[in-house]
Amino acid sequence: MSGAVSFLHSLPFEPDGFQAEAAGAIDRGETVVVTAPTGSGKTAVAEAAIARALSSGARAVYTTPLKALSNQKFSDFRAAHGENRVGLLTGDNSINGTAPIVVMTTEVLRNMMYAESPDLADVGTVVLDEVHYLQDPVRGPVWEEIIVHLDRSIPLVCLSATVANPGELADWIRSRRGPTHLVVERERPVPLESTYLVRDRWESGALRLMPIFEGTTARPNGRLVRMLRPPRRRPGRMGPAGPGRRYTTPRRFETAEFLAGRGMLPAIYFIFSRCGCEQAAATMVERGLRLTDREEANEIRAEAAERTAHLSPSDLHVLAYDRWLAGLEAGIAPHHAGMVPAFKETVERLFSRGLVKLVFATETLALGINMPAKTVVLEHLSKFTGESHELLLPGDYTQLTGRAGRRGIDESGTAVVLHSPYVPVDRVSAIAAAGSHPLTSSFRPTYNMAVNLVARYERSTAEELLDASFAQYRARRTRTELAETLAEELARLDVERERARCEHGDVAGALDADKAGGALLEFISATSAGDVLEWVERGRSRRNVVVARGHGARPRLLCVGDDGELRRLAPERLPDDVVRLGRLDLPAPYRPREVAYRQQVAARLASWRPERDPERPAPAVDGATPCPRWSEHLEAARRAGRLERRVESLRRRLGAEAPGLVPRLRAILRLLQGWGYTRDWALTARGERLRVIYNELDLLLAETIESGGFDGLEVPEVAALASAFAFTPRGGAEGGRWPTSVLAERADRVAATWMRLTAEERKLGIPQTRQPEAGFAERAYRWAAGSSLEEMFGDDEEGVGDFVRTCRQTIDLLRQIRDAVPDLSVAAGRAALALDRGVVAAAGAV
Repeated sequence: MSGAVSFLHSLPFEPDGFQAEAAGAIDRGETVVVTAPTGSGKTAVAEAAIARALSSGARAVYTTPLKALSNQKFSDFRAAHGENRVGLLTGDNSINGTAPIVVMTTEVLRNMMYAESPDLADVGTVVLDEVHYLQDPVRGPVWEEIIVHLDRSIPLVCLSATVANPGELADWIRSRRGPTHLVVERERPVPLESTYLVRDRWESGALRLMPIFEGTTARPNGRLVRMLRPPRRRPGRMGPAGPGRRYTTPRRFETAEFLAGRGMLPAIYFIFSRCGCEQAAATMVERGLRLTDREEANEIRAEAAERTAHLSPSDLHVLAYDRWLAGLEAGIAPHHAGMVPAFKETVERLFSRGLVKLVFATETLALGINMPAKTVVLEHLSKFTGESHELLLPGDYTQLTGRAGRRGIDESGTAVVLHSPYVPVDRVSAIAAAGSHPLTSSFRPTYNMAVNLVARYERSTAEELLDASFAQYRARRTRTELAETLAEELARLDVERERARCEHGDVAGALDADKAGGALLEFISATSAGDVLEWVERGRSRRNVVVARGHGARPRLLCVGDDGELRRLAPERLPDDVVRLGRLDLPAPYRPREVAYRQQVAARLASWRPERDPERPAPAVDGATPCPRWSEHLEAARRAGRLERRVESLRRRLGAEAPGLVPRLRAILRLLQGWGYTRDWALTARGERLRVIYNELDLLLAETIESGGFDGLEVPEVAALASAFAFTPRGGAEGGRWPTSVLAERADRVAATWMRLTAEERKLGIPQTRQPEAGFAERAYRWAAGSSLEEMFGDDEEGVGDFVRTCRQTIDLLRQIRDAVPDLSVAAGRAALALDRGVVAAAGAV
């Protein structure tokens, strides 16, 4: 049998150390977890595992989180192994599904596993690519389901981006899969230089590019920090360019010209907005930026024509093909999830060939697509989460900038962070230096998972497996660590209490008198807005800046902490080790109740340095006792007081830890039994049908089917009703209307079921099912009824990409209904076919 190590040594290049280490573990039959930076060569490890499986007569499964990635790997593997030896299984395609190598989305493998598919019987290895995706709040649980439930005789190869807790991940997988080898590679194949770009208003708007770090250290560049430190304001003071800040954010066009002039192309310019990406690309073309010569433009035109040949002229007109092509020919393009697949794939291909030189992209491009660049630009270090703007986590920064530096071409890659007055350089450098953040779990039991557990296992085994999730593993480890810390703090508390004991006086009473008598009260009364306070909390120093002080006999403080949280502190709640460090200029206008304002204050606090020695509350207690060690007793009593608060906090945290996922499963099963899907620990016919409905609204959809919600509908109406379970609106999009009175009546019935379901979920403490959305129903109805893309969108191509994607999700759901419910197989199948045409069908093609 040819091994994984032998495969690596057959390659035309010398394998890296981490690749050889992983291959050795694969040859020993172990599960392998590899965490490594983007572009470091994790795929070679997967190929080695596949080669070993094939040589032993077994089959190999390669999973990805996205259909686009599955299609890409399918093409790569067919080129390497031959068309007949590679298959593809996604919601869109089923090609050669019993081939020796099968590429599939992770959900397909999960579904095959629950269905106990015979096609998994001869699988010798499963590759889980992008396994860090398990923290995704919507789709992440699928990875955990596979790791927990897949036959343990099948070794896994888990490929992950760099995370801060790889050992914890590997320990958990080892507890579920047996012998598991962790391989951690932290070195990038091409070194990365993190830089900062600012616009100098006092120097005619010149752009200045500076390193974020001090030499090869992780310390912030002192020169850059000093340069951007806000000057002390003096009345009437202004710079040569007039009032206001000297340094501002570079504009998009001048940034693009700067990169081109410095030889820093090709570049990916990340903008966390689809509209922003489109506008940026259009602006470059309108202002005459051209990054290609005539020969390159001709190649681009030919490639674009070939890759969009399957789209009709009318569809291309709606998609503004000519405008998009004009940008491509100039070497400039947008890339985001709202584009139709043909356009996105063309951009990826042209960028990889070096013909498109500048791509404005959202963060979706960072997910596995093979598009290395010389430079990556981050316009902002924060993005809108749907509720508020949040700073990027270190792992996000690493993932996005991982594309900077082309292996074998560039000596180094460059990350360019554009200046923002709201994020200090200290915070930027902290994000860039950390490299990664801990991987967390988003695992939770669903109705579909519950019925599959009932179908496959005895009750005790099912509960044991559910309790084996990464979420529970981390929770148990956290509880163990908290319990150990509590024991240590209790021991320290006993020591300090003993040291505080004094037979010559009442130490505790003296301290209480001190607090009541006004040392802290006097200290608080002397503070004002802008004062920076510091004390020790949970073993670390915490800083808070006063943003307001109350009045009266016992004034309270309103503070913003270094974590951006707003706190109200009464005198008796203020720690007795509090000190005042100096003053901080608060931002204007004064809006401490707004999250953005508090983040701005926290950012200033992070880069602020003390101006003087700490100022402490004046002690009111003295040594007027016969005891010569009175001051030592007092200090021990203060330490004991701090420890008592720490112990109480630890006890609260231990008591607040979640009781586990098993109680939630039991609550779900009580609901399912009440609704007729289970009977004791067995499935009814309804439960069997629910097993194969994989949808966020699984039970609500199943109940709609069981109650006849789809019965008697015309084909376009079936498509429209199904779309309500597949569609998720973006941002603040308003709900749509139902195109027929029949659908409106059925929707009312669904709404009544949803209200009954959520009421019972609230009673049982189960997370509530979201309401179905009518926002896509009219479009699904019209498209299934035969409307053209031009009739639906006119000359406005905005939203066509989302339309195509939602149609494909609805088609996938209709196919599930077709396969799960014989009585609806014809209607659901026809509705899927009615949607699967034109630009929508083109998106599902490989």
